[in-house]
Amino acid sequence: MAITNVKDIFDKMPGVFDADAAQGLSAVFQFEITGDGGGNWSIIVKDGTCEIAEGSHDEPTVTLTMSAETWLGMINKEINGMQAFMGGQLKATGDIMLAQRIEQLFPL
Repeated sequence: MAITNVKDIFDKMPGVFDADAAQGLSAVFQFEITGDGGGNWSIIVKDGTCEIAEGSHDEPTVTLTMSAETWLGMINKEINGMQAFMGGQLKATGDIMLAQRIEQLFPL
């Protein structure tokens, strides 16, 4: 069943968080989701734990900016993240290599 609400994704992320995949990682992921149903969320991953908060973090390690449509498409496996990045649908600033670990940390 496809996820159709951006906020629902962030609400589900703590439940699927893979603490083992996060061992030794200290990072702040900032999501800036534009368009209808969008918003800003930060995810702090530190020592095998995660904290998700609505809003912006002052010092993110990586910031991902995309439309709600693109984010929902990626979560529902309709859009490949690398293709979205290469096609300009997803913008990343900061440690962009870190963005590739999101699927490992949060297997939705």
